[in-house]
Amino acid sequence: MPVRPDTPRIARRRMREQLVISQMIAIWCAAHHPADERTETAHCGTAICPACANLDRAAQRHTTHCPHMADKTSCQACARHCYPPKEAQAIRAVMRYAGPRMVYRHPVAAIRHILGR
Repeated sequence: MPVRPDTPRIARRRMREQLVISQMIAIWCAAHHPADERTETAHCGTAICPACANLDRAAQRHTTHCPHMADKTSCQACARHCYPPKEAQAIRAVMRYAGPRMVYRHPVAAIRHILGR
């Protein structure tokens, strides 16, 4: 079954979600890993460690291929979870830690993410 291209609205939402999850991973990494280990660059442009870079790439890949972007509210509310259990656990930990901190670090992105726009 061929994949339909995104509409401009869905493409913008997909790009915003990729940026938000990357920013959350960067916040997590900065708080949990020493600065000298942050040798790679996240999708958002921030320095992160190799382990967090792998998680960031996985999150970007899952967001890129999400077939429910047009009508979903969040990954948590999605009927089909595309993250394998180990990655899902890591993403939940990142979101639990970085979510509240996004309001202070990236307020506009956080509000848009909360509203699902």
